[in-house]
Amino acid sequence: MGLKETLKQKIEEFRPRTTRLVKEFGKVKIDEVTIEQCIGGARDIRSLVTDISYLDPQEGIRFRGKTIPETFAALPKAEGSDYPTVESFWYFLLTGDVPTQSQVDDVLTEWKVRQEVPQYVFDTIRTLPRDSHPMAMLSVGITAMQRDSKFAALYNSGKFNKLTSWEAVYEDACDIVARIPVIAAFIYNLKYKGDRQIAIDPALDMGANFAHMIGQGDAYRDVARMYFILHSDHESGNVSAHTTHLVHSALSDPYYAYAAGLNGLAGPLHGRANQEVLDWTIKFQEKYCKDQEPTKELITRALWDTLNSGQVIPGYGHAVLRKTDPRYISQREFCQKHLPEDPLFKLVSMIFEVAPGVLSEHGKTKNPWPNVDAQSGVIQWHYGVKEWDFYTVLFGVGRALGCMANITWDRGLGYAIERPKSVTIPMLEEWAAKGGRL
Repeated sequence: MGLKETLKQKIEEFRPRTTRLVKEFGKVKIDEVTIEQCIGGARDIRSLVTDISYLDPQEGIRFRGKTIPETFAALPKAEGSDYPTVESFWYFLLTGDVPTQSQVDDVLTEWKVRQEVPQYVFDTIRTLPRDSHPMAMLSVGITAMQRDSKFAALYNSGKFNKLTSWEAVYEDACDIVARIPVIAAFIYNLKYKGDRQIAIDPALDMGANFAHMIGQGDAYRDVARMYFILHSDHESGNVSAHTTHLVHSALSDPYYAYAAGLNGLAGPLHGRANQEVLDWTIKFQEKYCKDQEPTKELITRALWDTLNSGQVIPGYGHAVLRKTDPRYISQREFCQKHLPEDPLFKLVSMIFEVAPGVLSEHGKTKNPWPNVDAQSGVIQWHYGVKEWDFYTVLFGVGRALGCMANITWDRGLGYAIERPKSVTIPMLEEWAAKGGRL
C-alpha cells in the first residue's frame, strides 16, 4: 500500500477519536489563562493540537513519539550513510509508521517527478533585485507556485468535499516538500555563485541532491539530511508552524499558508537566530580567542564581560525547553565525529561547558542551556556555506516537512478556522482588581 493510501486509512481511523472528544468531552478544561500569558504572547497556553511532534520541557522534541536518537536509529538509512533519507522521514511524519525500504523507494520515485519546478518560478525569482534577502526570494517562489495549487483548484471547482479535501492538500504538500530544496539551491546559486546553476541529479535522494545542487561534495550530504530532519517540526506553537496552520485554517491553500510561515521564520527571534548566533560567535572568537586556544577560565571571564555589558549569550535559552536542546546534542555529536579540530566548534564546545554555570549564577535566564541555534551555523561554516543570510532558507526547507504534514492532517480531521477571542486592557485591569473573578 502506497503512502497516500496508508495516510487515507489512518485519517479515517483517527476521525472518530476527534469527533468523540468534541461531542462527549468538549467542555473539559485542560488549561487556564493568566493576564501574564495574555500580554506575554500566549506563552504555554495549551490550545493547539498536533500529533506530528511534541516538545516536552525536560525531554525535548519527540517526532511521532520517538526521540531524535530513536528516530535516527529506526528509519532506513541513505546508502552508505548513518542518517536516514528525508524521504523516509516524510513518510514517518505523515503516518507515524517506520517505513520499509520499499516504501521509502516509492517516495523517492514519486519525488523525482514532483521536484520539477516550473520555469516561471525561476523567472519570477530572477525579477527580484539581486540583493533581495534569500528568504524573500523563497517566499516569492513558493507563492508563485500557487497558480498550480490542486487544493485551490478543487475549492474553485465547486466540488469541494470536507471529508476528501485533504487529498488535494496532500498533493500540494508533496509538491512543496519535493520542490523547495530545488528552489533553495537555485536561490543560493543565483545570489552567491553568479547564477551558475547545477542541474538535478535524478539518482540522488533529497539531501544528497541538495548538496549536489549547491556545489558541495559528498561530505555535505549527511549535513543536509540531518539539518532538514532536525529542523522539520517543533510542535505547533512556534511562529512558522502556527502561522502555516493559522493561514491554512481559513482554507488558504498550502502555498499561501507556507509562504506566510516562511515570512514568520525569517524573523530574528525565530529562524534567523542561527545566523545571529554565528555572527556573535565569530566576533567572540576574534575578540577573545584570536591567538590562543579557548580555556574554561578565559571563556568564563569573557562570558561575564558579555553579560555585565548588558548583552545576552545568543543561542542559550528556549521558550519551552528547560534542558539542553536534543537537536543541539545531535549536531554536537556530528561535530565531535566529523570536525573535532575545527576552531569554531572547539570554541562553541567550550562555551557549552561553561555558559550554563555562568548563566545560572547570573540568575536572569530561566533556561541556561543551549538551543539548536547555538550549534547549527558552525557546521554550515565549516563546510564552506558561509553566506549566513542563507541559513534561514535551509531552516525553511526542513520546516516545510513538519508544516506540510500538519496541515494535511488538519484537513483530514476537518479542523475549524482558528479564531481566538481578544480582550481589552481595561477588561484585564478590571479582572485584576477583582482578583481574577469575572
